[in-house]
Amino acid sequence: MGFFARRGVDAQTVADLTSETFAEAISSLASFDPAKGTPRPWLYAIARAVFARHRERTSRQQVTVEQLSQQVGLGDSDIEDLEARIDAQAPGRRLLARCKALPELERNAIELVDLDGLSPKEAAQSLGISAGVLRVRLFRGRAKLRKDVR
Repeated sequence: MGFFARRGVDAQTVADLTSETFAEAISSLASFDPAKGTPRPWLYAIARAVFARHRERTSRQQVTVEQLSQQVGLGDSDIEDLEARIDAQAPGRRLLARCKALPELERNAIELVDLDGLSPKEAAQSLGISAGVLRVRLFRGRAKLRKDVR
């Protein structure tokens, strides 16, 4: 624990790294050779490897956080535009809510063709089915929705 605590990590990380070190030591006990020395340096070698992996993981996470923080934020006009786009999708959200009772394939067909504007052929490709099957599912789904409106 002292090995990790000296490296300035928080208490939870010290505990985690210590546990990881001993778990690794137990699983690799067969590799310990008493002829090469006492268990203490062997255990420290394991701890150093565990800490090196921890630092590498932490470093990658920091790079990711830095990359994300350097992204350009949205300006007021961008936010307004995005809000307008979200508001414009309200009819689509209502349609999808009505489609919840439909089988998944019918619901997907309606969403791709009627909301996203894909052709039946494109929608079929997207769903991995034939265009004929898509057209049938689209027809059935639309018919069920019309029936619910009446």
